[in-house]
Amino acid sequence: MNVHGASGSGRDTASLALRATLGPMLMAHGWNKLRGAGGIAGTTKWFDSLGLRPAGLHARVAAGTELAAGAGLLAGLANPLPAAAAVGLMTVAARTDHRGKGFFVFKGGWEYTAVVGGAAVALAALGHGRWSLDGVLPVRTRNGTRGAVIAAGLGTVAAGAMLRVSYRPAVAEPDTGEV
Repeated sequence: MNVHGASGSGRDTASLALRATLGPMLMAHGWNKLRGAGGIAGTTKWFDSLGLRPAGLHARVAAGTELAAGAGLLAGLANPLPAAAAVGLMTVAARTDHRGKGFFVFKGGWEYTAVVGGAAVALAALGHGRWSLDGVLPVRTRNGTRGAVIAAGLGTVAAGAMLRVSYRPAVAEPDTGEV
């Protein structure tokens, strides 16, 4: 063990554990948007109710992004880009579906999105490790503080830009108390 904490093998194991947790979870969410009980039509209807316009496009992009980011994390490819995608997805979810519902996810709150986004940033800092495609391919990746900043920054900026262009939530009518 080195003076800074986990050995190389420990870091590789931690990275693999995070990738094996986050990757399949994101892929399952993407697959559910496409082929779950309501399919893409149900996801489109849900996204429309959230105020994402055009809802059908956003439903497909969200599903595709979850599948691609999840696969990238699971395979350990192109760090920190899949982590940035996860941060972007979670930022949009927190702003649209979980906003105003408190902290706890069982009450619809933002707890889940924060944990997934934070874990993705941690993985970007940790790197995908030697038991990954990044570890065996001759590719240049970023990890450490730079990887974390890229994942958090790129994901948040992309989500903010998408929300600015496409988020049009319904404005609630004021309750005047009249019948």
